[in-house]
Formats: sequence, C-alpha cells, structure tokens
Amino acid sequence: MAKLGELMSDTGIAKGTLYIVSAPSGAGKTSLLKALLENAQGIGLSVSHTTRAQRPGEQDGVHYHFVDAMNFTKMVQQGAFLEHAKVFDYHYGTSQSAVMGLLASGQDVILEIDWQGAQQVRAHFPHAVGIFILPPSKKALRQRLTGRGQDDSSIIERRMRDAEAEMSHYLEFDYVLVNDDFATALEELRVIIASQRLSVTRQKITLRALTDSLLS
Repeated sequence: MAKLGELMSDTGIAKGTLYIVSAPSGAGKTSLLKALLENAQGIGLSVSHTTRAQRPGEQDGVHYHFVDAMNFTKMVQQGAFLEHAKVFDYHYGTSQSAVMGLLASGQDVILEIDWQGAQQVRAHFPHAVGIFILPPSKKALRQRLTGRGQDDSSIIERRMRDAEAEMSHYLEFDYVLVNDDFATALEELRVIIASQRLSVTRQKITLRALTDSLLS
C-alpha cells in the first residue's frame, strides 16, 4: 500500500487535491456532485465500499463496491480503509490504496462521506478541502425526503433527526453552500474547485517549468 509521503512532491504538497463533501440526506449532495463531474476534468468521485444491499440500477464498482459484513470487517482489521463509518445500520468505507493512487497520479478526488468519516480523513490528510452542503430549510429538507417515496414516516423522522446531528458539524468544514437553487449551488461548487486549483500551493507545482523559466 502506498505511503502518504509517496503522494508528495518535493514541495511537500500532494499532487492531487482531496475534497471531502458532506451533507445531510436530502440536501442534494449526490445530484450536485453528479452534475459537477459531468463536465469536470481531472477530478473524480471515490467509490466507497458498503454492506448495504445493491439497489435496482446500481452497478458494483461504479456506484459502490458491495461487500458482505464479514469481508468488510476483515478489511477494517487489515487497515484497508482511509475512513469507515456506520450509517443507517450499514457500514461504509473508503479504500485507502485507491485514493492514494489517484492523488499520486495528479487526479483530484472527492470523498462523499459524513462528518465522522471527514474527521478520520483529516487525521491522515490535514490539508483536505472540506465542503458542506446545507438545505435551505428544515421544511424543504422534509419535502425532499418525503418526495423520494422510498421511506415510511418513521424512517423520515429518523432521517430528520440524523440530518440535524449531521448539520451541527458544518463548522468543521472549509466551505459551506446552501442548495436552494440547484444551478446556483452547482456554480458555487465549481468555483470552489477552480479557486483551489489556482491557489499558490497548487500552482507552484503545476507552473514549475513556467516560473523557473521566467525567473532564471
């Protein structure tokens, strides 16, 4: 397995940027990331492992890596996960080797995880960029959860309680955006990615040849 140091350039900065994107269920995180990645270059979504059942239309290795509880536990014991957590009675985990490989190749990587996973990831990648997505109101959040038509009222209430607990951690992130108008939220997400790529810490690696020639 790759070591963290292998991901660093001689300036001490990882070649790719690691993004942590979190939100309560129903805030529109998955839809925003899907739209972002449709036209984005050099950035991809990490595919998590999960013990939940595969849903209709989902593909193993594309939406998730579906594993049983026994194999998931074995992977935890082997230290295979960068982060892992239990969400809604199922386990989710991010492959450490997969993420490190992508970052080392210069690819930006998005982790779509909750606040628990975000805290674990920051222990390994303190410079990871955290983005939290909020709904415009509790009423809108409830409408979105109910509109899915997948859960009964007791599950909706549980998700609302869990959403409030999730949102209480928004201050632990670097950026916060509100998904009221989808197009606006998507543009704000694109701006965050663009601004990170233009930061001096990233540009001094990307533009090394240019700056060396200009200053020699």
